[in-house]
Amino acid sequence: MTTMGNKPRSWTRRSWTSWTSRNARDITLVKTNWTTMWTAKIWARTQRCRAFKSRISKNLDAKLVTILLLCRDYRRMETLDRYDTNMLDTRQYEDMDLDTRRAVEDELNRRDAREGRIAQVFQEDQEMEHDDAHRRRFRRRQEGEDGYDDVGGAADHDEEPINLEHFDVPLREWIATERPRNEIKRRFRNFLNTFADGKGRLVYHEKIVQLAQRNEQSLEIEIGDVIHSMSMVAAWLVEAPKDMLAILDEVAKEVVLALFPYYSTIHQQIYVRILDLPGTERLRDLRTAHLNFLIKVSGVVTRRTSVFPQLQLVKVNCPGCGAVLGPFTQQSQQEVKLNACPECQFRGNFPVNSEQTVYRNFQKITLQESPGSVPPGRVPRSKDVVLVGDLIDKARPGDEIAVTGIYTNTPDPTLNLRDGFPVFRTVIEANHVERRADVLGSQLLTAEDKKQILRLAKQPDIAQRIINSIAPSIYGHQQVKTALALALFGGKPKFIKNSRVRGDLNVLMVGDPGTAKSQFLKFAKQTAPRAVYSTGKGASAVGLTAGVSRDPFTKEWVLQGGALVLADKGVCLIDEFDKMNEQDRTSIHEAMEQQSISVSKAGIVTSLQARCSVIAAANPIGGRYNAARTFAENVELTDPILQRFDLLCVLQDKVDPVDDERLADFVVSSHMRSNSKKSPEEQEGDEEEELSAMTQSMQVGDADASMTLDQELLRKYILYARTYVNPVLASGLDTGKVEAFYAQLRRASQHTGAVPVAVRHLESLFRMAEAHARMHLRDTVGDEDLALAIRVLTESLCDAQKFTFKRQWRRLFRPYLTYRQDNNVLLLHVLHELFKSAHAYQQLRMQTNAQAGHRSHKETTLTVLRDDLLSKAKSVGIYDLSEFYESAAFTKAGFHIDEATNSIIKDI
Repeated sequence: MTTMGNKPRSWTRRSWTSWTSRNARDITLVKTNWTTMWTAKIWARTQRCRAFKSRISKNLDAKLVTILLLCRDYRRMETLDRYDTNMLDTRQYEDMDLDTRRAVEDELNRRDAREGRIAQVFQEDQEMEHDDAHRRRFRRRQEGEDGYDDVGGAADHDEEPINLEHFDVPLREWIATERPRNEIKRRFRNFLNTFADGKGRLVYHEKIVQLAQRNEQSLEIEIGDVIHSMSMVAAWLVEAPKDMLAILDEVAKEVVLALFPYYSTIHQQIYVRILDLPGTERLRDLRTAHLNFLIKVSGVVTRRTSVFPQLQLVKVNCPGCGAVLGPFTQQSQQEVKLNACPECQFRGNFPVNSEQTVYRNFQKITLQESPGSVPPGRVPRSKDVVLVGDLIDKARPGDEIAVTGIYTNTPDPTLNLRDGFPVFRTVIEANHVERRADVLGSQLLTAEDKKQILRLAKQPDIAQRIINSIAPSIYGHQQVKTALALALFGGKPKFIKNSRVRGDLNVLMVGDPGTAKSQFLKFAKQTAPRAVYSTGKGASAVGLTAGVSRDPFTKEWVLQGGALVLADKGVCLIDEFDKMNEQDRTSIHEAMEQQSISVSKAGIVTSLQARCSVIAAANPIGGRYNAARTFAENVELTDPILQRFDLLCVLQDKVDPVDDERLADFVVSSHMRSNSKKSPEEQEGDEEEELSAMTQSMQVGDADASMTLDQELLRKYILYARTYVNPVLASGLDTGKVEAFYAQLRRASQHTGAVPVAVRHLESLFRMAEAHARMHLRDTVGDEDLALAIRVLTESLCDAQKFTFKRQWRRLFRPYLTYRQDNNVLLLHVLHELFKSAHAYQQLRMQTNAQAGHRSHKETTLTVLRDDLLSKAKSVGIYDLSEFYESAAFTKAGFHIDEATNSIIKDI
């Protein structure tokens, strides 16, 4: 065998070409004769080329390895193993001197620096491995193996499939190695390309197509699908989310680019978003065990920063040689620093190449616990959430959201200086943000709950049952309970030519001390799906609406929402409303009518949404409500804010022997029930009986009065109605009745001047009708809903009048006030009024006799003639009283009939 010519001492491009041309025949012999000793030595050198690569010439070794790899894959083919000698360069080249060679190498280095290249010695192995893998894949396709995907490129068959479950190193180290990483890529690529639903539809293939059609950047993946297809990958996704999401993002980008090759010109990165992560952690329950895990939390956004550019892929310039180094991946809280330039070993500061550096959007929000999830007496916890990429501006202050992200920690120098020992600040790096308002009902209501709610809605007396279920531990006050029930259900907002008309009801309660105003607010807070409670004495304009504060980290002014903003799509409860400053009350005018809050502070000009009902309670002037004065004269509130309340409720503590006796009996029964020492089974049975009696006494009805609803069931019923029921006005609605009522109401209000009647009251009428239709889960508003709304509004306005005009108003609007009132309830009310008059006459006669010096014994009974009751009944359209005398309500109230005197008697 002829040996090849001597190698030049220093390799150049010409010397390499000359050497290959002079030894072309020897190279051919090496390819064809593998049994010779020379071939064996060359083959051994190939196997050791990586070990002694640093001891031989870099360019020589790389080119020899290339030749030997060609020899390794060579197959003898006589027809092709012929070389055209005319194409060989047979010219002779002399060796370069040292100065010439140095000048050429300097020129090549300068060219590489201008083009941003690095030395080829660092790329030879990768290029050879890529070429070798490409040839192996091509050979498998030639042999018909199933190893190529139509979408996403060739499958990773460089290594044999491995068992991902068996590893004896930490999980993050195992994922970082090449073979498990490639196996995860292969499985996830196959998941995206082949996963189908029950109908055979390729779910994520269609999602990718929709992503490209909408020019989006996020590919949403259901965690349930991943668990079903790749349970181990799903588990690792929770335990090592940073490493796993980086792999999934890379694969998602490859699959998208395989379908749409030019999509990288729109978005450089594709993000995989994880949906429906099982289990929601509370913010106050986050501990160190959750660090670096994928978690899901929910809360209300209280503040939001501006959008900042954040470094993602950094390239720097070398001041020594001018080379562009990078790209380097920027970690979330760590700055990229280089020790030395690999080209010229320069050490120092490397300026950032702003033209080739890639930035991404960065924003931070503060997530606070939802008002309804905070334990009593506790301060709400909050946590910072970092939003990047297309998650920017996904939420605004006041929105209730669910965040899926990585719970991570970062060093905080300010805490270290303050506490004197290392303390880390924790944040949540968001992966997915979802507004809870859109899916609140579907998440909290089960299928069984929905069936039970629909069964309840079919009952004709469901509205009365709901009203009875409002604060059942409070005796009486049916009008207040009706107003609160309507406010909790609310109406439907309207959108007319870019303007919004509110659908929420505002209620104001004014009454004497001890009339359970605060108890009503507390019950509404516990029952409403979303409620924020505040007191007027401790609330300011900023605390109710919105304000700005300086962010401690970015030092910029950020927006922070108040109680009305946090109660968006819920209820805002304000106790001691009269104790607020006038300026603070004025600030909520816009929030109560337009349901928005305009902010113009510290250079921030924006508008926040406050779509909520306002239920307020206030004390009258002087502590007691004076019936001889109008409603406006009893409270220190201006007319503009009074007109923004749809319903005005007056709670008076009147001295009435009959009502006082029943109230005392109710309170005693409540205490006996709460202090019962019976077994749970007996206590449950007694509670049902007492609750039935209590409901009857509150309703002043007969023995067939409906039961109340459990508070949790009532809460779910309200949530279902507000989420799924949006009633509209029926086409055959009797609008003439509304027009006549409004005209009559306006005429009557001109003479009394208690509360000015305006168009807002007409809008309130339709809002209450829609709320009543929601109670029945109806899609249309009918005449009965409208009639009940007229009755409730009329009662509210009648109570706001002076005592001298109240009877006149009740007589004028009696046809509306008696709508759907039980005759027994109405007659019992008339009978109570007659007995009050009889009791007052008896007391006056006793005082007169005492002043005249006559001794009179105290009577133990009161008597009312049946003819007097019949006369009063005829004035309201009732002519037959026999059914009333036989009802259980008549007997339970303590009345009995004396046939001899044709009168009704009651013991006192």
